[in-house]
Amino acid sequence: MKIEGAVVLVTGANRGLGLQFAQQSLARGAKKVYAAARNPSSVTLAGVTPVKLDVTHAADVTAAAEHCGDVTLLINNAGIARVASVTQAEGAAALREQLETNVFGMLAMSRAFAGILGGHGGGAMLNILSVLSWVNTPAIGGYGVSKAAAWTLTNALRHELRAQGTQVVGFHAGYIDTDLTRGFDIAKATPEDVVHQALDAVEAGDEEVMVDELTRRVKQGLSHSLYLKDVMGG
Repeated sequence: MKIEGAVVLVTGANRGLGLQFAQQSLARGAKKVYAAARNPSSVTLAGVTPVKLDVTHAADVTAAAEHCGDVTLLINNAGIARVASVTQAEGAAALREQLETNVFGMLAMSRAFAGILGGHGGGAMLNILSVLSWVNTPAIGGYGVSKAAAWTLTNALRHELRAQGTQVVGFHAGYIDTDLTRGFDIAKATPEDVVHQALDAVEAGDEEVMVDELTRRVKQGLSHSLYLKDVMGG
């Protein structure tokens, strides 16, 4: 689908990737951009319509669907990360918190807007995932679990919404220079570049976009491993 003339809703749009998605959607000629955040007063970008939304609150999700019934592109960007391994004392609580936002929040928004997208000819849904959909690291083990679940959810949504013509795109990335990765001393992609690639993928009709070399290598290695396991009977 084309961003020009689209009505876009971005969750977690007050900063980081969400802010970039809102900015670049406007730059590409979106008809309207809803910028959703827990605190709508934190949305300061000119030209957008702020929306109060906590994706873990059912009432907020319902209100957003009622208020934003003209949406043709839903960008499920809202997410959280907690530094905790799954085995440490606070690991279970941290995992539950991340699942509530990164998986059940995404599911709530997708369910609330599926009919809206279908009613406008199908539209598109872009789900922000991670290279940690496929690998994991002890420092943020629960985050990886939540992103793996969100990847599987994205695949389920793609199959279930295909009949109504909705394009469902999975976005995978390694480290991006946002608040989420502050303190990590490692090479990072810029939000501007990865958002540009993601919106290009939406416009190209793609179902998946990997925006950096690390992510592409991990996916290629995963695919190769699964292929060898299949052909060798492992």
